[in-house]
Amino acid sequence: MTTVLVTGGAGFIGSNYVRHLLETEPGAKVVVIDKLTYAGNLANLRDLPSGQAGRLSFHKVDVADAPAVAEVFSRFQPRSVVHFAAESHVDRSIHEPQVFLKTNVVGTQVLLDACRESWKVSDGWQEGTVFLQVSTDEVYGTLGPEGRFTEDTPLAPRSPYSASKAAADMLVMAYHNTYGLPVAVTRCSNNYGPYQFPEKLIPLMIRNALNHEPLPVYGDGRQVRDWLHVEDHCRALELVRRRARPGSVYNIGGGTEMENIELVKLLVAKLREVVADTAVDEGLIRHVTDRPGHDRRYAIDASRIGDELGWRPQVAFADGLERTIRWYIEHTDWLESIISGEYMDFYEKNYRDLAPGRAG
Repeated sequence: MTTVLVTGGAGFIGSNYVRHLLETEPGAKVVVIDKLTYAGNLANLRDLPSGQAGRLSFHKVDVADAPAVAEVFSRFQPRSVVHFAAESHVDRSIHEPQVFLKTNVVGTQVLLDACRESWKVSDGWQEGTVFLQVSTDEVYGTLGPEGRFTEDTPLAPRSPYSASKAAADMLVMAYHNTYGLPVAVTRCSNNYGPYQFPEKLIPLMIRNALNHEPLPVYGDGRQVRDWLHVEDHCRALELVRRRARPGSVYNIGGGTEMENIELVKLLVAKLREVVADTAVDEGLIRHVTDRPGHDRRYAIDASRIGDELGWRPQVAFADGLERTIRWYIEHTDWLESIISGEYMDFYEKNYRDLAPGRAG
């Protein structure tokens, strides 16, 4: 069996990818490492079919902890690394940039060194090995009203978060150019779907609206984002992991540009329809002080991954949004456990049973 190491696999996109990988590649064993900070949740990996659960192991590990990472590599000998683990919330990066540098930059360096140590053979690298860096379109900075980011757009990050991801991306490519390490980098637009931590726009608005609480919108709400369903993102990542040329960079976008205020109004209308609650209306929207250095517009040109690997988004935005709304309505217990912080107790009570030893 192929062993795939997924870092940050208890987070939003990571856990969706783990589920996708276990379902679509029955010959794969999946090793998840996650520090289980506020955004990682073991509940995201529960309720797997028994045949899939038996191919998954979880280990509470900080990617910046070199001895613990080395132990994981020694014990499981992964042939692929899909690197999601990252601090990712821009607001938090403004207040605690050092945390983002440690996890996003130092953690990436630790993993790259572990790959070098584990995969090196006398005449190059073990066959089939790849380090996949999962990054963000935010490394490109901001756009005016026209144009889209391509893989050749210069990196111009504007927040501590995006700067730390840009640094990590450049480090990954430096290891390829300097040592020949087989790597690939993907940069995605805004994801949405199940298991997303509710500090992010869509789950935050769903949760607040269901509770008739204010819907905070930064500034005038005219910031434009490109929305990508997490299932489409996972399909793209699997194509890159299995088929990309070493040293490749791919943009992954949903092709759905929308102003934040337009999205919030659409969410309100759809949610009102689904729950038949007249108290869910646009009167809940509150414009709040804008984030410092808030990027105005992101838009992705994803033609390269389409031309080279045949990927196209399959989830239409209207369908994906309704499915997402219904998922959160059906999982209010999950959502409220996140808001209350109760899920943190779940971590400490359960992770040791899944991962004995130091690398657990």
